Amino acid sequence: MGIILKAENISKQYRLGLVGTGTIKHDLNRFIARIRGKEDPYIKIGAQNDRSVGATEDYVWALKDINFEVQEGEVLGIIGKNGAGKSTLLKILSRVTAPTTGVIKTKGRIASLLEVGTGFHPELTGKENIYLNGAILGMSKSEIKEKEEEIIEFSGCQMYIDTPVKRYSSGMRVRLAFAVAAHLEPDILVVDEVLAVGDAEFQKKAIGKMQDISKADGRTVLFVSHNMATIQDLCTRVIVLKNGLVYYDGSVSKGVETYLNESKLSAGHLQFEKDSNLRAQIQKIELLNTEDKITNNYKSGETLIFKLNFRVSSVIRNPIVSVRLSDHNSVNVVSWRSNDLINEPIPKNLDKDFTLKLISSDLYLLNGVYTLSIGFADGKEILNMKIDIIHFEIFASKPNDNFRILTKENASKSLVFAPATWQIYDE
Repeated sequence: MGIILKAENISKQYRLGLVGTGTIKHDLNRFIARIRGKEDPYIKIGAQNDRSVGATEDYVWALKDINFEVQEGEVLGIIGKNGAGKSTLLKILSRVTAPTTGVIKTKGRIASLLEVGTGFHPELTGKENIYLNGAILGMSKSEIKEKEEEIIEFSGCQMYIDTPVKRYSSGMRVRLAFAVAAHLEPDILVVDEVLAVGDAEFQKKAIGKMQDISKADGRTVLFVSHNMATIQDLCTRVIVLKNGLVYYDGSVSKGVETYLNESKLSAGHLQFEKDSNLRAQIQKIELLNTEDKITNNYKSGETLIFKLNFRVSSVIRNPIVSVRLSDHNSVNVVSWRSNDLINEPIPKNLDKDFTLKLISSDLYLLNGVYTLSIGFADGKEILNMKIDIIHFEIFASKPNDNFRILTKENASKSLVFAPATWQIYDE
């Protein structure tokens, strides 16, 4: 098998801008501060972004000197923290945007799935969009016709295929977009983490299809995800991006370990940009201690507090929030769902933003790095999902004076430790 894609010295620079204050008074304050040589009292876009370190005052390098090759039939996972440059790289590889410097060399057709509804015309029906996307890929009408039924069946949108796409839910748009991209026989399939919007059954189905594309058909897949379990199951190689640079390129297991080790010193809080395509969205995550202070580490058995902020733009009839805690191998340790309680904390027919606190006491996790995944659903429909999005560390401790320090070595390599008593009797 030969090389199907080659990136040579790829860099991408963006110009920074100022956030408009909205008032003449504040604009004047900003102007006076600049004249006096003082710090701008209002935020500058990109000023807090890690990858802006070393940039000039007015520019930031989203990517810098990226070099790699991809073989035919390879499944390349691209991972890294938010702001590392993953989505920018995929947009360049998909020719959505041009690099500032460097060249991309490819063989064959590229199909990309970068954002919810990418490539769809909202006024056209689902069926018309299938033909539109096929035409963009350079396929003839007869070639698309051969795949039409298979695409519609895979997407599960049979009832709505003659309905304009603008009336589809975000999950339906993702299902149809993936079905189109995967079945129109591209030589390279580029997938950003849009599958997090779909339901669990479709996610499993999509991952199986990507495996078939690479193994059975010998096609190439480039896949971005924060779900390390999916990366390990699907990918044959991993690239870790850090601040716009290739930090690691090699085996999947070592790449995942490198990513988690780099991520474990996260600040204990994350905020996400508003996405107008979503009906509801996870807006902010904070890891707190019992003093209500942000932290990124806990002692084993210490109370865990996760503060979650959500944005809601339309009525959610049956809102459910789920939180999953996984270890460094992406093994699910424990999960919580808001509807596990008889008296559910979130009211039905929710139509406004809200904040939720999850408090878990007496959970004796073993020492190591753990990750949180957060999901927000309307019944069975997943509205927003953040996989392995924030990391924290558990330090070994003692439940009480009767026990040794809790480590993986003295706890028989279990996932958690459950304090118990032993009693012995003479026969």
